[in-house]
Amino acid sequence: MKWLFMLLPLGLWSQGQLEGRVVEQFQDGTKAGLGGANLYWSGTDVGAAADLDGYFTIPYREDYSRLIISYLGYITDTVEVRSNTYLEHSLKPQEGSLDEVTLSARRKASSRSYIEAQNVIRISSEELLKAACCNLSESFETNPSIDVNFADAVSGTRQIKMLGLTSPYILITTENIPSIRGAAQTYGLSFIPGTWVESIQVTKGAGSVVNGFESIAGQINAEMQKPATDLPLFVNAFAGLNGRLELNTHLNTAVGQRWHTGLYLHGNYRGQKFDRNGDGFLDMPLAEQLNLMNRWQYTDAENGWVGFLNVRYLRDDKQSGQVDFDPTQHRGGTLFWGSEIDTERWDVTAKIGYVDPALPYHTAGIQMAYSRHQQDSYFGLNTYDITHDSWYSNLVYNSIISDSRHKIKTGLSATYDRYSEQVNQRLFNRIENSVGGFFEYAYDNLDKLTLTAGIRADIHNRLGFFITPRLHARYEAWDKGVFRVSVGRGKRSANIFTENQQFFSSSRMLELTDEGGPIYGLDPEIAWNYGLSFMQGFQLFGRNADLTLDLYLTDFTNQVVVDWEDPRSIRFYNLEGSSTATSFQAEFSFEPFERMDVRTAYKYYDVRVDYREGRLERPLTPRNRLFVNAGYSTLAKDNGSQWKFDLTYNWLDSQRFPSTQGNPPADLRPERTPTVTTLNAQLTRVFSKRFEVYLGGENILDYRQDNPILGADDPFGPSFDTTFVYGPIFGSMYYAGLRFKLK
Repeated sequence: MKWLFMLLPLGLWSQGQLEGRVVEQFQDGTKAGLGGANLYWSGTDVGAAADLDGYFTIPYREDYSRLIISYLGYITDTVEVRSNTYLEHSLKPQEGSLDEVTLSARRKASSRSYIEAQNVIRISSEELLKAACCNLSESFETNPSIDVNFADAVSGTRQIKMLGLTSPYILITTENIPSIRGAAQTYGLSFIPGTWVESIQVTKGAGSVVNGFESIAGQINAEMQKPATDLPLFVNAFAGLNGRLELNTHLNTAVGQRWHTGLYLHGNYRGQKFDRNGDGFLDMPLAEQLNLMNRWQYTDAENGWVGFLNVRYLRDDKQSGQVDFDPTQHRGGTLFWGSEIDTERWDVTAKIGYVDPALPYHTAGIQMAYSRHQQDSYFGLNTYDITHDSWYSNLVYNSIISDSRHKIKTGLSATYDRYSEQVNQRLFNRIENSVGGFFEYAYDNLDKLTLTAGIRADIHNRLGFFITPRLHARYEAWDKGVFRVSVGRGKRSANIFTENQQFFSSSRMLELTDEGGPIYGLDPEIAWNYGLSFMQGFQLFGRNADLTLDLYLTDFTNQVVVDWEDPRSIRFYNLEGSSTATSFQAEFSFEPFERMDVRTAYKYYDVRVDYREGRLERPLTPRNRLFVNAGYSTLAKDNGSQWKFDLTYNWLDSQRFPSTQGNPPADLRPERTPTVTTLNAQLTRVFSKRFEVYLGGENILDYRQDNPILGADDPFGPSFDTTFVYGPIFGSMYYAGLRFKLK
């Protein structure tokens, strides 16, 4: 499918290069791709190598006319090229050469690129299958660059961090359309089923200006399954000993020659009550979710058109609190503490792209999205409701300057957000809208240096006019020795209530100081992110290995400080001083033997904020972390049967507790938490190309945090707090599932 080679970071557009395939043609007319074939333009140092199936992409200029194609054991050919049209060329075996050459290679489930300017980690669908990955918030258990923890002790919400900063500072997109933001910030990652995801790209540091101005710590982009390439039928069933049941079904079909459509259904249910630690509260919430998506794909490669249309509906209901809480009897009272979070959401997105068949480096496209998110919730005697209507559009044009080493990307974007919030008895309504333009230049000399420099200008009704610069550069100092640097500015509105909903599950008083700013009386958050990375690939004992060192600093010009150092209150105010987050990560990957991958990582954080009481380490952020992941699979037989095994180990250093001074003795906490050690494992038995089963365990060492809820015996008392969570609460959890595929 030739159009697949035209996909760009926006998922639609190409950079415009000569494409084709190198093959061997047999006497019966069949063809086989010559993976690894070498190509270069005569008289230049511009070259490329074919992929495993013989397909290639090589920069093209009008003054390039003679393409040299070679492959070991085959006669080298020189091909006259007069135009930039798809080229398929057959090489002939040399006399006396072998009748058949078999090449094999294995693509890693998680990988980094040596050639991109940005520091990007790619997570494939194979990586997502290594754990009980039931939604996007659970997709990062086997990735050392993302930290995952529970936000509180009652809601079961997973919170992710990157570079020591929580998810609001990460731009989270779905096919490069901002999606987990605003009202969806806290629970939105749990609204994207893992089986719907084709791959994930994690970018450290400030992202591209094409995707907006909000990225500060990095960007996470989830590419969804495509109806044209996804299986006609896929079924995944899951059951866990924590009472969770889940079913995912994909149905895809062709509608004519150019249209494909897919119906994606997801449902999960947890109706069993667990209180393993005996504190009277549910360890996991009762939950129901229904998630439906209809996806359409249009492809007209001959005329250069491709497009997608998605319509999605979500209903998600959660109940948490004390075991004996019954919402029909006890809501609004003080006999039992309980909480309900009911969410309904609609999403509509559309993407249309055009590639000029005569000049394929000229491309254009538009992205559009609308969502309506409505959440009705209460937490004991606290009420929080929010309705968020969001519109987004992005128009992008791609071309080159002189030749394909100099690429440009420019366009316009617009956003509109309408918020309506009720926090107990107070109403907060506002509208935010912006219009902006961007320009991005990319240089690639195809050898040593790759550079991407971008700038955008936006006019925002509340944030005013501002400029957002971003720069990413890569330099290969020696063979597989790559240095990267990045710098960028980000700016965002802090949605202080929806981003900090865990504090509603406490007796803390909300203190909001109106300091004259445009959002809740507060100023927007502004930060600079600086990054330095080094990656070295080498051979160790004759096997592939690589070492990556990442150092990032995030420096806030302004930040909305979330201050919970007083155990009786949660305070929001503008930064008065300094706030920085320093992150260092050393990652080592190795293939000790065939079909086995081992990844180890050490990570260090230094995250400090100037509170009104003084400069302190950010609460519940471990300074040090150790990570090990090992995966092994047997050689697949002709019918596809094989075994797969995966193991993930995490060790977290102690973390600073916020102050509990003034609490009763039973609700006092030390200055720092104990260390945390967890071990996850999964075994998959693939019986055929259609059917497989998997068994796994999370936290199989059965680590449990003692007394995670302060004041659990008096949930309406002054010291009640569910936010002092630093480790697992439920203990070990085992699960099983099956997958059925119809190809």
